[in-house]
Amino acid sequence: MKILLFCAKAFETMEFSPFVDIFGWAADEMTQPIEVITGGFTSRVVSTFGIPIEVQVTLPEIRAADYDALAIPGGFEEYGFYEEVYDERFLALIREFDRLGKPIASVCVAALPIGKSGVLVGRNATTYHLDGGKRQGILASFGVDVIDEPIVIDGNIITSYCPETAPGVAFALLEKLAGHNVRELVQQKMGF
Repeated sequence: MKILLFCAKAFETMEFSPFVDIFGWAADEMTQPIEVITGGFTSRVVSTFGIPIEVQVTLPEIRAADYDALAIPGGFEEYGFYEEVYDERFLALIREFDRLGKPIASVCVAALPIGKSGVLVGRNATTYHLDGGKRQGILASFGVDVIDEPIVIDGNIITSYCPETAPGVAFALLEKLAGHNVRELVQQKMGF
């Protein structure tokens, strides 16, 4: 099982790391055949707070058919997050994951490119809820039924409303891919 963890420019590391850790625990402690593959527009991606990472695959190499799920950490507008996540090539990748019925998990404002891609029209989702709900308003402008809850799951798509929810999103994705029992056991082993 392969999960594409897509890191756009200015991704937030706190929203990235739970996917690595939770799926790492599932693979090592529960012997689940899960591999997290990092991807981005470029081979070196700099996070919101200046931490660079080297990703394993770049966008031209990525085919949705090669992965079982897509995970997207959010990021900061001030550092250029939307420059990449609103790129039509990334929106097309989101649409392809959805067309194939594969899980798409997002944290915080990473729900916005999912909304912009059109796959959430008439569906339930959430995004960053603070600052007067500005980001939720943007999500609604894409035809999304915004639910003001920490984590919203509508079919194959998981969205959430702030960095604090990142572990919950990763656990929800783990449950979709490996089942409820694996999720519970990994949560217990990790102390959640």
